[in-house]
Amino acid sequence: MITALTSRQLHHLLLNLFVHVFFLTIQLSLSLGTYRNETFVPPPPSPAPCRPDQASALLHLGRSFSATNDSTCTLASWRASSDCCSWAGVTCTAADGRVTGLDLGGCGLESAGGLHPALFNLTSLRYLDLSDNSFGESELPAVGFERLTELTHLDLSYTDFIGKIPRGIRRLCKLEYLDFSNWIYLVEGDNDYFLPLGEGRWAVVEPCIGALIANLSNLKFLNLGNVDLSGNGAAWCDAFANSTPRLQVLRLRNTNLDAPICGSLSAIHSLTEVNLMYNKFHGQIPESFADLPSLSILRLGYNLLEGQFPSRIFQNRNLTAVDISYNIEVSGFLSNFSSDSIMTELVCSNTNFSGPIPRSIRNPKSLKSLGVAAVDFQQELPSSIGELRSLTVLLVSGAGIVGEFPSWVANLTSLVTLQFSNCGLSGQVPSFIGNLKNLSTLKLYACNFSGQLPPHLFNLTNLGVMNFHSNSFTGEYNSSWESIDNFDTLCLASCNISKLPDTLRHMRSLEVLDLSNNHIRGTIPQWAWDNWIDSIILMNLSQNQFSSSIGYGSVISANMFVIDISYNLFEGPIPIPGPQNTLFDCSNNQFSSIPLDFGSNLSSISLLMASGNKLSGKIPPSLCEATSLNLVDLSNNNLLGSIPFCLIEDMSQLNVLNLRGNQLHGTLPSSIKQGCAFEALDFSDNRIEGQLPRSLELRIFDLASNNFSGLLQDEWFRTMNSMMTKDANETLVMENQYDLLGQTYQFTTAITYKGSDVSFSKILRTIVVIDVSDNAFYGAIPQSIGDLILLGAINMSHNALTGPIPSQLGLLHQLESLDLSSNGLSGEIPQELASLDFLSILNLDVL
Repeated sequence: MITALTSRQLHHLLLNLFVHVFFLTIQLSLSLGTYRNETFVPPPPSPAPCRPDQASALLHLGRSFSATNDSTCTLASWRASSDCCSWAGVTCTAADGRVTGLDLGGCGLESAGGLHPALFNLTSLRYLDLSDNSFGESELPAVGFERLTELTHLDLSYTDFIGKIPRGIRRLCKLEYLDFSNWIYLVEGDNDYFLPLGEGRWAVVEPCIGALIANLSNLKFLNLGNVDLSGNGAAWCDAFANSTPRLQVLRLRNTNLDAPICGSLSAIHSLTEVNLMYNKFHGQIPESFADLPSLSILRLGYNLLEGQFPSRIFQNRNLTAVDISYNIEVSGFLSNFSSDSIMTELVCSNTNFSGPIPRSIRNPKSLKSLGVAAVDFQQELPSSIGELRSLTVLLVSGAGIVGEFPSWVANLTSLVTLQFSNCGLSGQVPSFIGNLKNLSTLKLYACNFSGQLPPHLFNLTNLGVMNFHSNSFTGEYNSSWESIDNFDTLCLASCNISKLPDTLRHMRSLEVLDLSNNHIRGTIPQWAWDNWIDSIILMNLSQNQFSSSIGYGSVISANMFVIDISYNLFEGPIPIPGPQNTLFDCSNNQFSSIPLDFGSNLSSISLLMASGNKLSGKIPPSLCEATSLNLVDLSNNNLLGSIPFCLIEDMSQLNVLNLRGNQLHGTLPSSIKQGCAFEALDFSDNRIEGQLPRSLELRIFDLASNNFSGLLQDEWFRTMNSMMTKDANETLVMENQYDLLGQTYQFTTAITYKGSDVSFSKILRTIVVIDVSDNAFYGAIPQSIGDLILLGAINMSHNALTGPIPSQLGLLHQLESLDLSSNGLSGEIPQELASLDFLSILNLDVL
């Protein structure tokens, strides 16, 4: 039933309804406002699409690449119909679609035509990484990089580029990261000295390293590993100190630097890593390295450093890695290690360190690599080394290390590399070595180990490198090694082996093989050549009794860098090395001829030694096609005919040419072209005639026992600049001297003294020789001979020289031997000769 409402009730009802609607409206309004705030906020603007000019540049660049079986990424996403900012490896700015980053590092792509210039249209690039791709040994464009002024990161490492670093790089002032490092293949020699194979593919922009980095003040990371920095001299340090104040990482491994390490590097307080390994640095290690507060890694190994190692460097608590190995003149001692040491790598092996190895060496619990040496302090290795359970590398050297094989080595189950070398350890190798399952490198050489190798050794299925040379092991290296098929390095030199190890049948991945100085007889079986032809890069079979021929005109191996088959009984034609070969030594065998096309395929060879064989016939002109030759030694053979003129006139890199003791005839060119690099010529004991050729660089000149005639011209002596002055920047060791497998080529010349040959056999530039004895020269000895102040030996005997002995000979204060006998000289012996303090051989006899 509906009742009428009073006016008061109606007013109250309307008021409640109004209030309810009012609050409902407010709540709804707030709710709607919140919803709007969460849902209807305007979205950010979409990134700008890739600009057409940027896409075009990338497409041109992409078409220059091709994928290989080793490629780890492709450019399949680089399609013209899509936005290039979404392509693999590409980064763009959101604002305008310009490409700022291109990362193709590690892709394994190939670009046979080199780097496409379209890259330089990407002028907004800040990050560029093309590392680990192949550009087919092409040169970088000479111009273009100067356009990439925004670059902060440039990585062109391991790219197979060759030639000069473009000048435009020096204008990239914003660079913080620069990596031009390239491949370096290290081959181990008898004394564990690693030989970097191949020359640096890069040459630093002229005129010096200072020019490259002068404007790169923002650099924090620089890697020039395997870049040719030769000729920079001591100024390299100051260049970095003055130009790169923010540098943190400096890596100059294998750069041919030949200079001191100066203390000015300590001005770069930001340095955290310095890597100068595999160079020719000499002088002392600067103590100022200890003043670098952030230095964490210091690698100076494989140099020619000397003096006392500053012990204060070891006190730097930030150091995690120190490597000074293979600086045999660096002395010092290891100080105590604190319990909070963070050292992970300490390598002082093959130095002149002495004194006791502290027992506190147990304290760096994170130590993974340890190399110790003791030369003149006899001691047993402290057993506390056995507590370093994290060790993966243990290197021990020095005659001061004595005793038997340490038993605590059994505790080091994480070892990957174990080496005892040139030390006084003796006795048998214990069987527990076979329990170190992680071993991949085992070197026990030049110690006093004896007995049979333990059979457990053959359980090491990860073993890839084994060096046992110069020990007294017994037994056969037999088929027990069939289970080890991943060997890449085997050195059994000087191990008293009498037959080719049959186990080589199973080593199809072998890269380095050294069986030198044994007693192995007979032929090399065909299975050996079949196994080696594709894999081996270094082979040393010297000083054995191998015999028979190696096949007419056969190429030994396409991939071998180094071949040494000297001092054997091989016969027949000389085998032809492959195009990768840099050193070929077949001297002192019974080879009979040189194939006519011998030099046609030798694009990389630097050293060719074939002396002491039975070679007959002519020197093939094809030898001149091997334009990288630094040294040719064909001495003491039966070669006929004339010397190919191209061998003297067209070989711009040839330093040493030794044709001594053959039956060569004909004439020589009257002058050697300027720019030729000859430092030593020996044509003695032949039948060559004519006049003396002129040269600016000769240091050893031997034409003895030929048919040369005429006057000794005054102007001829005046052309011998290298016998007058010594270049302040030159090394003592001639450029053609290569330390390989513990051997160094020595140039030997003989001065005849009263019927006997006195040999001067030196590898240093301290010997400078002129020998024109036993020819038909006549007239006076020119006074200008006194200008050749570096001469160490002169032999002009058995000619028809007349007139007085020049008093100017008294100016030659380096002279050790002077033979002017059997001529028609007259007058008194100059008193000035009495001032020659080094003169030990003097022959002025008339008859």
